[in-house]
Amino acid sequence: MPLRSTFTRFFQLEAASGLLLIAAAALALIINNSPLSHLYGAFLDTPVVAQVGALQIAKPALLWINDGLMALFFLLIGLEVKRELLDGHLSKPSQVVLPGAAAIGGMVVPALIYWALNKDNPAALAGWAIPMATDIAFALGVLALLGKRVPVSLKLFLMTLAIIDDLGAIVVIALFYSADLSGASLAGAAACLIALIAMNRLGVVKLGPYLIIGLILWVCVLKSGVHATLAGVTLAFCIPLRTRNAETSPLLTLEHALHPWVAYAILPLFAFANAGVSLTGVSLESFTHHVPMGIAAGLLIGKTIGVFGLTWLAIKTGIASLPSGANWGQVLGVAILCGIGFTMSLFVGSLAFVPGVSEFAGEDRMGILTGSILAACIGYAVTAMASRKKAVTA
Repeated sequence: MPLRSTFTRFFQLEAASGLLLIAAAALALIINNSPLSHLYGAFLDTPVVAQVGALQIAKPALLWINDGLMALFFLLIGLEVKRELLDGHLSKPSQVVLPGAAAIGGMVVPALIYWALNKDNPAALAGWAIPMATDIAFALGVLALLGKRVPVSLKLFLMTLAIIDDLGAIVVIALFYSADLSGASLAGAAACLIALIAMNRLGVVKLGPYLIIGLILWVCVLKSGVHATLAGVTLAFCIPLRTRNAETSPLLTLEHALHPWVAYAILPLFAFANAGVSLTGVSLESFTHHVPMGIAAGLLIGKTIGVFGLTWLAIKTGIASLPSGANWGQVLGVAILCGIGFTMSLFVGSLAFVPGVSEFAGEDRMGILTGSILAACIGYAVTAMASRKKAVTA
């Protein structure tokens, strides 16, 4: 499949997913702040049990969504990253420099802003990674509203930046949001990983064996204390992209099969389950608390400064060039759009501030929604103005 058609299909899918995410989040907010709020809570607390012999996994529906279905989301991210590393926009160093620098700035500066506002509260500091994320579906969805006024190179820049950002989020989750590790479960996970690598090296191209061992890997990781979604990324990196003969690529087959399910079902369901903030008792002071303020400021201000600043520095020092056909105003608009954290920010927030355990659970979601909405509106306006000026100049 030609690169342009592959990208077009990906972009259109993510744009449509962004609209569904907005609808799901809005529906959750409406229901949880209506007389039906008890039904929303009951849905999230519904006990779901899976048992095979002595092995039992019993969790409420919310955790099955966050630990189970989101593992498929991370599996898809891992597949996309591996494909990009081997055959795509991450395969050549020259293509990675600009979005890589922008992604680093977009992760470091928001975290520093959050830290600066919450450094005196150790419990609140657990949320430092929440504003580091960029929601690729939302950001591309907003950019899609501008159509052909935005050059393809700028869309590729945003997509590559967001993929690198996702890699950073995966590393952060693995290093900083794992606790109470189980040696036996980690040993089981290691055995699964060895089996997956061996199958890859032996040229196994059937997806069935990978998925069966991947399921066992997910259970082991779930029981180990490392977050279960990382099993998805690990499995993805073991599935072969290239084959020795003329067989269809297992990686591309699984990626294309997963994409619509993740875009149209899993992510909207995750948004519905995690965005339903209760506005009971919410006042202006609720938004000015250091936790939501740190998240909102990190997403809106930190992402803009970090992404645009490192992009400007990389271009001015000559190590990268401005995306073809784009102007600085459009780059600024995209930098602001990177502040749409939503899906990944909500996910990291659920790890940092566990609902029912942390006093800041819920406050983080107010900051995420505020920062993401402002970034979407302002980013769209700035990009639209810059694109209009460019069209007039042309």
